[in-house]
Amino acid sequence: MEKHYSGYVNIIGRPNVGKSTLLNALVGEKMAIITHKPQTTRHRILGILSEPEYQIVFSDTPGLIQDPGYKMQKAMNDAAFSIFEDADVVLFVTEPSDHYEGEEKVIQKLKQTEMPKLLVINKVDTSDPDTLKALEKTWTERINFDQVHHISALEKIGTEHLLDSIKKLLPEGPVYFPKDQLSDRSERFFISEIIREKILMLYKQEIPYSSEVIVEEFKVTEKKGAPFVHILAHIFVMRKTQKQILIGRGGSSIKRLGIESRKDIEKFLEKRVHLELYVKIKEKWRDDDRLLKSFGYLQ
Repeated sequence: MEKHYSGYVNIIGRPNVGKSTLLNALVGEKMAIITHKPQTTRHRILGILSEPEYQIVFSDTPGLIQDPGYKMQKAMNDAAFSIFEDADVVLFVTEPSDHYEGEEKVIQKLKQTEMPKLLVINKVDTSDPDTLKALEKTWTERINFDQVHHISALEKIGTEHLLDSIKKLLPEGPVYFPKDQLSDRSERFFISEIIREKILMLYKQEIPYSSEVIVEEFKVTEKKGAPFVHILAHIFVMRKTQKQILIGRGGSSIKRLGIESRKDIEKFLEKRVHLELYVKIKEKWRDDDRLLKSFGYLQ
């Protein structure tokens, strides 16, 4: 019987260093939403890469927030630090403009962990060799990393070499998930993430960070002999003014949001979609235990 290798490879780092882009590059699917804005990833998301001889369970975590301002951010930090509990390999992602003082909790955790840990310097295409060399020196003096990789996740520079290195670190192990499964998350989850991605892209200021999306209905029927999906989603915001901005004059803004979201949802599902969006006000939802639990931040 041939040996099978498997393990959890957990990705950690600050907001906006490219963790989700790296996950997508390694798994080969759009597993986590990507925008230019920080705090895009709010939940721990598993991306599963399977071949006959191995299975890698990648875990993308929310970006580490130094001083959480409310319960949602604390829950995001808890999700990020949970990677030290079940990882077989840790990827610590940083980039040239990233800055640490050296006393942060994540650095202490990395120093203490005995599992293989890889320093992944991302966005190398935006920097020069001297800067990258100095950055590597700074990090390897702080932490005894097992390996160092220079990559551009967006341009897929160095990602194949990183993946090959990860495979060699996998222990012998079982098949954790069916080989054709790509994630632990449901279609509803990814649809809500697509809508939230468009909110991040289309709106400014506090709107994206004050909103949460929940898919309330997901019905598959048949229309003209082809599958047709009806989706009803609620967008929660904290104030009446935020609701007004999301909707826009005469409903123009939410109409645009619906059109842009539907395009990507149809690509994701490979089916025609009818999307309905409604905006609801839930004051202080980011500090409400009951709502945070219903949104999936708390157990």
